[in-house]
Amino acid sequence: MSAGGLGCAECPVRDRAACSALEPQEREELARAGRIRTLKRGETLFAAGDRNDACATLIEGALKVTSFDSQGVERILALVHPSGFTGELFAPFTHHDVVALTDSRLCVFSRAQLESAIERYPALAQALLRRSQEEIHETRELIELMGRRGAAGKVAGLLVAMSRAASTSPCHGAQSFDLPLTRGEIAGLLGLTIETVSRQLGALEAKGLIARHGARGIDMRQPRQLEALVD
Repeated sequence: MSAGGLGCAECPVRDRAACSALEPQEREELARAGRIRTLKRGETLFAAGDRNDACATLIEGALKVTSFDSQGVERILALVHPSGFTGELFAPFTHHDVVALTDSRLCVFSRAQLESAIERYPALAQALLRRSQEEIHETRELIELMGRRGAAGKVAGLLVAMSRAASTSPCHGAQSFDLPLTRGEIAGLLGLTIETVSRQLGALEAKGLIARHGARGIDMRQPRQLEALVD
């Protein structure tokens, strides 16, 4: 973990994060109250049951929001992508673990600092509300994806969702991206076996819908056909 001042001008999510609703001077004032935190893959940002007096916007990387069932099995409840907001703004305790899926970088603010900024800047409150609504919608889509019967539709749907999350455009998904999830995490998320996930990815590649490169690289060759598998 490391900390340091924020540089809004160089921030890769400055046009998508909730703070984009602020005027430049207001954004710089907010930035002076925060700090940068970096996490290595597997490091915990917030732990269930711990007092949580901080909130954060993800700049780079990916996070998972998880809980453990009575048998100690991890359940991924949501994913946080760049420009996403995490932290319980109006509650002092966190109820889930928030863990880095990849090396990640975040803008972190204390809860008191952000509450003060919301009072001063109504536009920020509206932007955070919109962000919360978007993330609820994304989580609902993830839950619906988990409930699908067909393995092909589940895996295709996850790739489409990851492509959209990796894109800087609201109009279309990213053509190429790295999967932040391991095969095991994908299997657990979708209710499949690791072998089934591997078979489905191989089948999609054999059909020319995707191309894989490296350990996690994905090229979306036929995104519309992938989307058709989800419907």
